[in-house]
Amino acid sequence: MFLTLCDHHGYPFGNERGHRAAAARKSDRDGMTEPSDASAPMRLPVTETANAFVAFLFAASAPVAIILSAGVRGGLSEADLASWIFAAFAVNGVLTIGMSAFYRQPLAFFWTIPGTVLVGTALQSLSFEEVIGAYLLTGLLLLVLGLTGWVRVAMARLPMPIVMGMVAGVFVRFGLDWIRAFETDFVLVAAMTATFFGLTALPGVRDRFPPMIGVLLVGLVILVSQDGGTAAGSGGPVFAAPHLYRPAFSLAAALELVVPLAITVIAAQNAQGIVILRQAGHAPPVSAITTACGGTSLITGLLGSVSTCLTGPSNAILVSSGKVARHWIAAVLLGGLAIVFGIFAPAVTNLLLATPAAFLSTLAGLALLRTLQAAFQTAFGPGFPLGALIAFLVTLAGVPVFNIGAPFWGLVFGVLASLVMEREAFGRR
Repeated sequence: MFLTLCDHHGYPFGNERGHRAAAARKSDRDGMTEPSDASAPMRLPVTETANAFVAFLFAASAPVAIILSAGVRGGLSEADLASWIFAAFAVNGVLTIGMSAFYRQPLAFFWTIPGTVLVGTALQSLSFEEVIGAYLLTGLLLLVLGLTGWVRVAMARLPMPIVMGMVAGVFVRFGLDWIRAFETDFVLVAAMTATFFGLTALPGVRDRFPPMIGVLLVGLVILVSQDGGTAAGSGGPVFAAPHLYRPAFSLAAALELVVPLAITVIAAQNAQGIVILRQAGHAPPVSAITTACGGTSLITGLLGSVSTCLTGPSNAILVSSGKVARHWIAAVLLGGLAIVFGIFAPAVTNLLLATPAAFLSTLAGLALLRTLQAAFQTAFGPGFPLGALIAFLVTLAGVPVFNIGAPFWGLVFGVLASLVMEREAFGRR
C-alpha cells in the first residue's frame, strides 16, 4: 500500500522534484486535494471502519493512561481529569471530522503525548490555572506560526530520510511491545499474529476481508473465552462533566511550558503525522494543520486539556490499508468514536483500562507494521543514512533535554550529524 517516496534520495518535504510535495503545496494553496476515485464514498466502509476502530483503541488506551498518570502525579481531581479527557477526545474529534471531510484526507487530531508528560512535571510547581494559561499562550503561538506559513517553510528544509529516522524511532516501540506481548499472553498474541499474516498472505482474501478485522475478531473471541479479559472496571460516573477554567498567566509557566509545548506539537507530533500521510500518498496542508492546532488548543485549553496536535500513530493506522481516496472516511469515523468516547469518558476509560495490555499492544503493533517498514526503507536509503541513524537512536533512547521530548532532539542531532558528515547530500537537494 505504501509507495516509496521520490525523495528517498534526500529530497526534503517541500522540494519541487517530489510529486507528493508538489501536491502538498497545491493542497495548501487550493484548500483540498481531489480524490482519485470519485465513487469512493459509495461503498461500505468495511476496511475504514476496522482501521478507525483500531486507531481509536490505541488513542483511548495507553495515551489515556498517560493523562491519568500525569494528572494524578500533579494532584488533579477526578473532575479535572474527566474534563481533560472530554476535551482531548470530543473537541479534537470534531476537528478531525471537519478537517478530514474538507480536505478529503485522513487528518486525525488528538493531543501531544510528550506535552502531557511535560505538564505532569510542571504541575509539581505550578497551579493548574497557570498551566491552562500556558496552554492558551501556546495556542496563540501555534496560530501565528500557522497563519504566517513559517512552519511550512521550516519543514520544507528538513531532509525526509532524517525525519523518517525519527518516525522509526517513535514507532519501533510499538513493534517491540507487540513482540514482548508474546511473553505476557502467548496464546492471545500468537493467534492474533497468525491471523494477521495468514490473511495478509492471501491477496484474494485480503482485498475482501481486511486483516485487521480478523485480528480484532480473533482477539475478542479469545478474550471472551478467557472470562474477564474485557471486564469493565468498577462503577462510577458515566457521562463527562467538562469544566470551563479561568486561566492564570505567569512568567514561570510561560517559560517552562509555552515553547516546549509548541515544539512537541510541531516537531515531535505534527512532523510524524505529516510525513506518514505523505508516505501514504496524501498531501497534508502544513500551514492549515498548524493553524487548526493553535485555534483548537485555545478551546481545549479552557477545558483543561493539553495542546492539540496531528497524531502520528493514529493516522498511521488509518492509512495502513484500503484505498488512498477512502482514508479520509476512516478519519471521520475515528472522529465520531472520539466524540462518543469524550461524552462517556469516565465509563469507557474504566472499560479500556481493564483490557489486557497484550491485546492492545498486538493490535497497535500489527497495524503499524507496514508503516514502520516504510519508515526504515526511506530513512536508510541513499542520501542521509548517518543523519537518519542518529535521529533514530536519539529518538529511540527517549531521553528528554530541557523538558523537550526526544523526537525533537532526534531531528536536531540528525540534521547536525548530516551537516558535518554528509554535506554533499545537502548539495544534491
